[in-house]
Amino acid sequence: MTMVRRNPLQAAVGALLAVGLLVSGIMAVTGNITRAAVSCDPSGFGYQAGYGYGYSYDTTYGYRCGGGAAATTSTTTSTTIKQGNPDAKVEDGYCLVANDGGVFCFNDNFNGSLGSVKLQAPIVSADASPNIPNGYYMFAADGGVFAFGGAPFFGSMGGKPLNKPIVGGRVTPDGGGYWLVATDGGIFSFGTARFFGSMGGKALNKPIVGMAVQQPFGSGYWLVASDGGIFSFGNATFFGSTGSLKLNQPVVRMDGTPDGLGYWFVATDGGIFAYGSAKFFGSMGSVKLNKPVISMRATSTGRGYVLVATDGGIFCFGDAPFFGSTGSLVLNAPIVDIKP
Repeated sequence: MTMVRRNPLQAAVGALLAVGLLVSGIMAVTGNITRAAVSCDPSGFGYQAGYGYGYSYDTTYGYRCGGGAAATTSTTTSTTIKQGNPDAKVEDGYCLVANDGGVFCFNDNFNGSLGSVKLQAPIVSADASPNIPNGYYMFAADGGVFAFGGAPFFGSMGGKPLNKPIVGGRVTPDGGGYWLVATDGGIFSFGTARFFGSMGGKALNKPIVGMAVQQPFGSGYWLVASDGGIFSFGNATFFGSTGSLKLNQPVVRMDGTPDGLGYWFVATDGGIFAYGSAKFFGSMGSVKLNKPVISMRATSTGRGYVLVATDGGIFCFGDAPFFGSTGSLVLNAPIVDIKP
């Protein structure tokens, strides 16, 4: 048998070539992704990245243009969508939010309010950050966004001209953004919130009063009008509405089921309307109320919900527990929403 002796220099070159091919292969698979810093310029219809009020006394409130991190480089090619933090459940506790930015928490952590701050427009809605424990947002009628408890600020419509006032806001399931909705059905998306369409510029029989995000990935949303008309966008499916019915009282807010296959909406008299996989667990429709119902939240199981009135009265149904209310207190301003 003949032995062939390899030149040491040839062996070294061969090894270097092998390593080079391996590194090139890895770079081809992973690639380099540059995450751009948040811009203060509009990026398209329905999107206004990083527009704030312009104040600077406390960055917690998001009073600034931007809010994003400086540009960084990552070798990750996919984004993992988080399913939220178990703290963001109405069955674990809730906070009531007034239109002056006052916050009243029951079995939930208080992380700040706007009760002592002069606002340019009233607060109309609030929501929890699903992956920041005890972080939450307030949304004002002029599109201002206020972040608390470490919840990131992704931008707002504060200081920008709106055709109609903002009436609601909801956070994405991954906690990376939020939507604002106006009474004309206009939608404004920030962060990871995707724009799937709106009713802006279209004739409505009644104004939009709220929205719900399709769970669990935020791949669509529903808008509800005060007559119970439903408008579906993205992967959100239409399951029914009361748009053709005569209601005793107007609809004020809605919420979606955890499986994304149904929704509830509530009227000011506490009447509940359930569609798709949403189940009816009871209502206040036949009960005389001290003050009108203004909002609702479903439990994370989809087997219950909580209604809140403008005086902070709480009404629980199904597996939703009662932790307390402000129904017996004199408030400086009416309650406008309940956040888990």
